Amino acid sequence: MGYARKVGWVTAGLVIGAGACYCIYRLARGRKQNKEKMAEGGSADVDDAGDCSGARYNDWSDDDDDDSNESKSIVWYPPWARIGTEAGTRARARARARATRARRAVQKRASPNSDDTVLSPQELQKVLCLVEMSEKPYILEAALIALGNNAAYAFNRDIIRDLGGLPIVAKILNTRDPIVKEKALIVLNNLSVNAENQRRLKVYMNQVCDDTITSRLNSSVQLAGLRLLTNMTVTNEYQHILANSISDFFRLFSAGNEETKLQVLKLLLNLAENPAMTRELLRAQVPASLGSLFSKKENKEVILKLLIIFENINDNFKWEENEPAQTHFSENSLFFFLKEFQVCADKVLGIESHQDFLVKVKVGKFAAKLTERMFPKSQE
Repeated sequence: MGYARKVGWVTAGLVIGAGACYCIYRLARGRKQNKEKMAEGGSADVDDAGDCSGARYNDWSDDDDDDSNESKSIVWYPPWARIGTEAGTRARARARARATRARRAVQKRASPNSDDTVLSPQELQKVLCLVEMSEKPYILEAALIALGNNAAYAFNRDIIRDLGGLPIVAKILNTRDPIVKEKALIVLNNLSVNAENQRRLKVYMNQVCDDTITSRLNSSVQLAGLRLLTNMTVTNEYQHILANSISDFFRLFSAGNEETKLQVLKLLLNLAENPAMTRELLRAQVPASLGSLFSKKENKEVILKLLIIFENINDNFKWEENEPAQTHFSENSLFFFLKEFQVCADKVLGIESHQDFLVKVKVGKFAAKLTERMFPKSQE
């Protein structure tokens, strides 16, 4: 009896040990497969598009996104995900995989039976719900990209507005994530090519203007904001909202790179074509470095566009009639810069090796025209 009992205990121990080893093997194998799937951008056991909850949208659930057992504490590019370290490489791979799955989830949940990029009103409503309710940057980015693509179509601009999309997207401007903010500005920019949308978006112009001016110089957010403001000033109706920011635009123009300069010039050109904005432009404070832009190193397109702006201001302003009002302009204003423009012109005309002959001709003609308009009596 004692021997049989000893054999029984040994057998039981072997069975338990084998079972424990098998469980450990299965757990390790499952975790390895999950990591491989996430590194490849596949569908690991994380539900990344589950933010948009609520009774109205319960029908969004599908069989491909029902794995929600893993923790959702993975951060998009966490601070410790340093490039060159093994842990950082794994973290960034997981982040890219989550973003990829989020984009796929947005597309699938918005239009599960269609691969078309143009969404129906019902599908647009679902995407707007994601924008309104999600707080995850990679989901917001994917949803805003889908909205921006659809807002490029004229018939969708009215639909998105009627669905309440304008304030939903404009609310995203308060985010501190630069990528998400840029995508929101792109959506609003596409939506602004519509008279009714512009009427409703005008209340956000001051916020967009402040964000654009204070954003990092030459950043994507700054360029997206400038494009939106340029679209909003194509007509004269809302240009007055930017009157107090013209000096800041000239500062951006002087300090920015070539792409920023050209975008600021498009905005200023819209303002210069409106006679009602001429005084506001002349009052604007311009940096002392503005004159140095007329050098042989500056881009030809930048100089020619700036000259067009100056010509429009010169044509819209009656110098002789406003001579008594010169005291209303400060010494650093555009008004006094134009009065001293002949100095810039002489420098340009004196550069024999200037990169473009057309620039010298345009500068010379404008200087002569400006002198004729400013001092008509001295020509008699």
